[in-house]
This record gives sequence, C-alpha cells and structure tokens, in this order.
Amino acid sequence: MSIVGLARPEIQALSAYDAAAQVDDTVRLNANESPQDSTVSNFRRPLNRYPEVRPRRLQEALAARFGCATEQLLVTRGSSEAIDLIILTFCRAGVDNIVIPSPSFSMYAHYAEVQGAPVITVPTLAEQDFRIDVDQLLDACNDATRVVFICSPNNPTGTAIARGDVLRLIEGRNGLSAVVVDEAYIEFGSGSSVMQLLDRYPNLLVLRTLSKALGFAGARCGAVAGSADVIRMLNAVQAPYALATPVVECVEDVLQSDQLAMAEQSVREIIQERERVTAVIANLEFVQKVWPSDANFFLVRVTDPASVMQRCEAHKVLLRSFGGALSNCIRITVGSRSDNDRLLQALNTLTANA
Repeated sequence: MSIVGLARPEIQALSAYDAAAQVDDTVRLNANESPQDSTVSNFRRPLNRYPEVRPRRLQEALAARFGCATEQLLVTRGSSEAIDLIILTFCRAGVDNIVIPSPSFSMYAHYAEVQGAPVITVPTLAEQDFRIDVDQLLDACNDATRVVFICSPNNPTGTAIARGDVLRLIEGRNGLSAVVVDEAYIEFGSGSSVMQLLDRYPNLLVLRTLSKALGFAGARCGAVAGSADVIRMLNAVQAPYALATPVVECVEDVLQSDQLAMAEQSVREIIQERERVTAVIANLEFVQKVWPSDANFFLVRVTDPASVMQRCEAHKVLLRSFGGALSNCIRITVGSRSDNDRLLQALNTLTANA
C-alpha cells in the first residue's frame, strides 16, 4: 500500500518546478542566464548556465552504487536535506508527529521542530548497548505518526539495528507511517543495506551519504531512496537546481575513478584503527565503558568528561561530548593512525597526572 496518501494534501497536489528547457546546441534565451561564460574553465559544463534541475547522470550512478532503480532515488544536498524534505512532505505543522529513538541523530528532531511537528522520543536500552526496543517504538506511534526515523548504525552510539527488528518496524507501520532507515555509516559495519527491501515495502525510505565512507563531506551530496511515487513527491518539494555544477561534476568523476577503491581501503583501515584504539582506551583507568561500534566512531563513558575534553583540546584534539542520557559520555571519531596516536598520547597524560 502506497504511503503517498499519508503526505500533506497540498504536497500530494504539488507539481515539480517547471524549469526552462535545456537543449544542447541551441541558443538559450529562455532562462534569464548570462550569455557571458565564466573564466573558470575547469568544468565540463559552463557555469553561466543553470545545472540540470535534477542531475540525471549522477542519479543513475548513485542508484547503481546503492542498489536501487534510478526512479527510486533522489539526489540531495547530503542526507540532512533528505530528512528535511521527508518531514516537510509528510508532517502538517502542529498535527502530524515523528517518532525517534533517543539518543540518535539530532537533526531528525531539529527539522521536525522547524516544521512545527511534534517529536515523540523512545529511550534506547543503554544497558543493552543502546539497543532499540522495536515494541516500544511501535507502542509510541499513534494515528498522527507520519514518520519513524531510525539510524543504523546509530549516531552517536554506534549501535547497528538487527535486520529482524527493522523488518518488524517496517511491517508494523506498513500503510501507517514512512519508516526512514538512515544508513550513513553502513559501510563500517558487517550488516547489509535494506535497499533491497524497497520493492517489498512501499513505506520504506533509505538515506545514504557520500560524506562518511567515500570521504566527500565537503561536497554535500547524499540521497534518499524509496518507492517511485514517494520519490516523485520529494522531487516536487526539493528546490530546483539543488546540486551545483561543481558538485555534480566532482561526484560524477569520483564515482568513475580509483577513488572508490581508495575509499574501500580507507574503510578497512578505519575499522582496524577502531579496534586498535578502543582496545587501548578500554584499559584507561578513567574510562568506565567503551561501547561496541559498527560506525567510524565509538562512544565512551568516563569519570570526568570535562577534564578529558579539556586535556584533548590542549593537545589540539577535538572530541564530542553530550548531555542528557549521555552525560559523562564522549563520542570519538576514528581518524588516521597518526591522528589516533595523538589522541592516545593526550589521554595517557590524564593517566600520568592522576
């Protein structure tokens, strides 16, 4: 059953922007562009012309990379824009809500608050490595729940969600809510993507990004995948010309180069470093717990997080601390071997001065 009917009525009736036609080998006097080409000449497409409304070749390349049909994917400015588009599409301000586990990626709640959509949070099970209780998530949903977000592996805990639990959640909300699985860190774990489930579950949406494993955070390029009818709605909501020409060409090139092999090697090295660094940190006397991680980061609980943060900052190493349910916890991104050695040196000075 399609979830198009769950979207805001005005979005269901919305048409995509009717852009000026773009035809090669023609005189373009239809788009109010400058006739003067830019002196910046290291791009295949002229910068005085608008890019494609939707970059078709890039869309095809990303669909092939992520394992879905071209019409099932929309290229976005990072996965953050996809989150915003989904909430704008499905949630009426003050009426429809989203359900999220907690702790999780803060931008789910952020974009819901911008839209005026209530946020229902369900605590994860910290004593069970922050496992998501699917039954609790399902119980928290109500008739106004339009979107359920889960991140697997989860940010900031690093916990991957068992495939069976994901299936139970999707099936439990089939026809009732969009279920968004954020796979920003999927490459760093052993689990497989749920992309292959798109044809079975019309309420499933999957987020992917090039910012993590591929190392293209500065390009701000990601994607949302789902059923073709839902992608058409999201396409109508997204701003025209969303992806700039330099970004489009940069990502097109990287998807056809040896950068992919380099990225795969980098992922392997990050996983090796993650295991090395967590094994060392787990033995430091001020570290109370190191949670297992399937991501390119890991979470630790320490006796005095302020001291750890200050000491690392003094050694020009920046970490991320959290409050609330994660008080006394610090998230540490896995860097290069030299970066990680510098981190360990900074942490060892805390032990020496204890």
